[in-house]
Parts: sequence; structure tokens; C-alpha cells
Amino acid sequence: LRLFEKHVKCDFLILPGYIDFPAEDVDLTAPLTKSLTLSAPLVSSPMDTVTESDMAIVMALTGGCGFIHNNCSVEFQANEVRKVKKFEQGFITDPICFSPNHTVHDVLEVKAKYGFTGVPITDTGKICGKLLGIVTSRDIDFLRGSEHRRKPLSEVMTPREDLTVAHCNITLNEANSLLQQSKKGKLPIVNENDELVSLIARTDLKKNRDFPFASKDQQKQLLCGVAIGTREEDFHRLETLLQAGADVVVIDSSQGNSSYQMEMIRHIKGRYPNAQVVAGNVVTASQAKNLIEAGADALRVGMGSGSICITQEVMACGRPQATAVYRVAEYAQQFGIPIIADGGIRSTGHIIKALALGASTVMMGSMLAGTTEAPGEYFFQEGVRLKRYRGMGSLDAMGVNKSAQQRYFSDQDKLKVAQGVSGNIVDKGSVQRIMPYLMSGIQHGLQDIGCKSVVALHQSMRSEHLRFEKRTPAAQAEGGVHGLHSYEKRLF
Repeated sequence: LRLFEKHVKCDFLILPGYIDFPAEDVDLTAPLTKSLTLSAPLVSSPMDTVTESDMAIVMALTGGCGFIHNNCSVEFQANEVRKVKKFEQGFITDPICFSPNHTVHDVLEVKAKYGFTGVPITDTGKICGKLLGIVTSRDIDFLRGSEHRRKPLSEVMTPREDLTVAHCNITLNEANSLLQQSKKGKLPIVNENDELVSLIARTDLKKNRDFPFASKDQQKQLLCGVAIGTREEDFHRLETLLQAGADVVVIDSSQGNSSYQMEMIRHIKGRYPNAQVVAGNVVTASQAKNLIEAGADALRVGMGSGSICITQEVMACGRPQATAVYRVAEYAQQFGIPIIADGGIRSTGHIIKALALGASTVMMGSMLAGTTEAPGEYFFQEGVRLKRYRGMGSLDAMGVNKSAQQRYFSDQDKLKVAQGVSGNIVDKGSVQRIMPYLMSGIQHGLQDIGCKSVVALHQSMRSEHLRFEKRTPAAQAEGGVHGLHSYEKRLF
């Protein structure tokens, strides 16, 4: 299709199809990688002003996935992964346990680090020890002051005889029903020797009810992605993050077609064959070919199209995003490799166009920056509530950690050449409000096109049943708001 020789998303429209189904019937299920599938084709970018644990949790709860940035220490990034993985679970097979000799102070530290206080007490202080009791917030809520913090848990815990427990052969549904009947916050699961083997939390039942389409792994924990670089120290970072529970790794580079990245992919696949690897960034089929041959499970497409990126201006390198997504997807689909369209997303229309061009999922940065869940503090400027938002190639980001420098191959340079900018973005509220709007918008867009799923959209595009049409600058102006003295644009 010559339409996509050198175009961005605003240069064309999709012609409408035939509607014979409601928008709510549109299935947004899409592959993130060869082995991972999402209920919503939306992921958050691994940027230090976009994705840490708060963002990753909400993205996974609403059917997408968040990629935690690596512009930080290994320990910080791994701890953010643990927060995501501990947030929602079925059978918790590795609960934090204490012995009777631990103190209230230890429980308060767990609360500060992970956000919960329900801790089983065993004779060994570990899983598989004999269950002696449990400590919850009700046991320690009114214990303040240093004298109470030193109290052993044996003096404050709810003892074993007062607990409702279940045997290890119980099913998850049966355990959930028992937990509801008991009106307890936690349900310990024990074996025939009364040794703790797992735990179920009431809060997880509520999350299952409120977020039925959440992205989860086989252990019913939320999916979590992470970013790593391609340097030698990233081998250790990789191991630490996988041990923390990361489900998918994105190799974060502005130009992914490099010997460094191919070596990293081969290392991951050789040592951790089941690990899912997103390689990139790429914008051409020749770049994609090398990474697919190295073992990539998905490709991240985009170079210089983000709102805070100046790579195309400074490096004279890149490609218009619509062209890049179409051409890479055209090649990668022969091998069953999903595409993540990364950059230039400003509206639901852009998401729909990226999916129609062959992307399986869309990665968002500026769309999610400035939200409650994005890292950083709010501040006021001229009466407007703002948050900082910066490109990982900005001098600000590269000054924080070497990972941002390595992303742009600048870690050995005496003089840093910026490929991004720093700026401010208006407060957008919570992602929990934005994600349902985006998903509903995509469903309505696919309804207008006449496709009941993302899979059907791709099939329609490949069979050339889906029709695109160029539009001139005048047509683009006509398609936007015009002819008004003033207006308020409220999207939801």
C-alpha cells in the first residue's frame, strides 16, 4: 500500500464499514508477546515520569500492562516489581511470615514497604512452619510509641485457635466462599500437620470483583513489565528483576538494531528460555529481521515520534510513525511476532489507527503522564496544577542514572547530546478514569469500522478489505473543531 510511504497518523482516515453489533461486544483482547495476552491493547511506557508501581498496578488491573523504568537502582526497580506482584493474588504461596519473637516494629515495616499488615505467625518464621497465629491491623492499630514497637508478636497476635483455616486440598472458589462466610480478612491454608502452605486475602476477592479483566499470570498475580539496558551490568539487573517476579522484559534502546541488543536477547533466551523479551526500538523491516532472528518475542516500534522526543530533529534519523508501524508489522506478522506501537499517541483515534496498521498493542507516555499514578509531585504554575514530564533522552533524565544515557548510547560521551526535552503537563486525574474511556473509545471506533475484535481488524487490513484514505491539511482542519468563538473539549 503506497499510502504508508511517509505518513503519520493524522495524514489518513479509515473508511467506515458495516455495523451489525453493539460496541460493547467488541473484543479488545490482543497479544503483548508471543506468550502473553492482554484484555486491553494498552501499555505504559518505561519512562521515569510515567511508570513505577502505582502506574503498573492500575494498568494491569484495567487489562493492560505497565513497564517499570530502569532509570534507577536495581534495588528500587525490583522493589517496585514486588509491589505490583504482591498487590493481587489468588493463593499466596510465598507470604511474608514472622515468628512469635518478631516485634510490632517488624510488622509496621512491612506495612510501610508493601502496604499491608496481615502477617501469619509460624514457629520458624517462614512458610511451611507450624501455624501459631496471625497479626492484622486490628491487632496493632492502637499500639503506638517505642515501647509498643518492641512488643513481641506472641503478645499481640490472634492465636491459632481463634482463626478460620482451610486444608490444602481446597479449591480457590471454595476458599473464597469460606473467606466470605467467615468475614475474616485472611484465610490461612494448612496441611495435615497444621503447617502453613499458603494464604488468601479478602482484599484480593474485592479486587477480583471490581476488576474482572485484570491482566494476571498463572499464579493470579498482576502482570508486570520491566525495562533493562544492554550493558554488562544489566545482566545482574535482569536476574534480580526476574527473581522479583517480572513477567516481560523490554530492552530499552532508542535504536534497537545493535550488536549489544542482539547479544542481550541471546543471553536472556539462553539462560531464561521462558522469559518474554520485547526488543526495539525499530522502524524498518531490516531492523526487525535481526531482532526476530536473535529471539525477540515482540517488537517495539517508533523512533522520534514521541511528544518529548527530538531524535529526528537532532539525529536526522527515524521514520514517520504510521509508516514504521505498517512496514514492521507487515514483516513481523510472517513470524507471529506482535508489534507495540510506541510514540505519537494523543487520542483514541491514534490508538485505533495504530491497531489498524498492524500493531497489537499501543505504548503510551504523554497520554498517561500527569496522572495521579505517574511518578512525581504536583505543583502549581500560574494557577494550573502540573507534573513534570520528560523524555528519557533529555539532559535531566540522563543526569539521574546511567540507564538513560545507555539508552541513547551516550554513557561514554564527555558531552551529552540531548534527544529529548523536559516539560510540564497538566493534571489529568487518575488512570482508573482514563483507561475505561480509552477502551470504550477503541470499541466504538472498531464498531464504526465494522470489526468485532482486534484480531478481525488485523485480518481485514491484511486482506485489504479495510480501506484507508489520505487527507489533505484542509481536510484535517475540517475534521477538527472549527468555526467557534470558544469551546470546552470534555472527552469524558
